[in-house]
Amino acid sequence: MLVAFSVSPSGGSDATGSVHDAVAAAVRVVRDSGLPHETDAMFTTIEGEWDEVMDVVKRATEAVGAYGPRVSLVLKADIRPGHTGELTGKVERLEAAIRRQAIES
Repeated sequence: MLVAFSVSPSGGSDATGSVHDAVAAAVRVVRDSGLPHETDAMFTTIEGEWDEVMDVVKRATEAVGAYGPRVSLVLKADIRPGHTGELTGKVERLEAAIRRQAIES
């Protein structure tokens, strides 16, 4: 399964509104998990089995909780049993389709 999630504190004390330290704590949890992952400007996507992925999301959320009295979590999952390597496979198939469409047009 793939899980894309974004976790952020609210009600913290940073006067600038920045949440980069809290997000860094969450991303560190993901990286330490050993699961395949990618982080972009808005989400971190991880790949693995249901229980291991959800455990990482929970621990990342708890890490962010240290930065404010409230935490916001946005999560999207692609649950496709029996498939692995989808973190890169989905993008590779998309790029192939774009190339094919460019040739056909």
